[in-house]
Amino acid sequence: MTVDATGPDRLTTGQAAALLGTSRQHVVDLCRQGLLPFETVGTHRRLHRKDVDAFAGRALTREAARALWLHHAVAGRLVLDPGGTMTRARSNLDRLRQVHPTGMTARWLTQWQDVLDAGVDTVLDVLTSRSQQAVELRQNSPFAGVLPERDRLAALAAFRAWWRKDHVA
Repeated sequence: MTVDATGPDRLTTGQAAALLGTSRQHVVDLCRQGLLPFETVGTHRRLHRKDVDAFAGRALTREAARALWLHHAVAGRLVLDPGGTMTRARSNLDRLRQVHPTGMTARWLTQWQDVLDAGVDTVLDVLTSRSQQAVELRQNSPFAGVLPERDRLAALAAFRAWWRKDHVA
């Protein structure tokens, strides 16, 4: 049987690593451990996009899922008011970098600076991604205060309802 190695739903280990925010070697290790299904094309592994997406989604803790949910709301605000939202994020980032000039938090803030500098499309990708890197970035988010309090509370209430429905037996 010939496998289409170039189809849009087929990923190389490098492409899967980029989606997961990890190294290519880690993806290879996940394949070897049977945690990520793959097909062999010649001597190369190919993964189905749906399998990589499913793997990424299952790794979220409740806290990470809550942050993702809130950042989806922030993404909506960014789409409605790109200039104001980006200005607020840059201002918050400047303040956070003064408070955390060194250490791990400073590293994440530097990555946020790069994301903001890359533009709205890149920011939207990070706000809504399930990759491990995006999960970590959202723990040091410069988007505090972007959502009006009533919208933030509504998003949190919707998250709690969704979590109870989909995750509590």
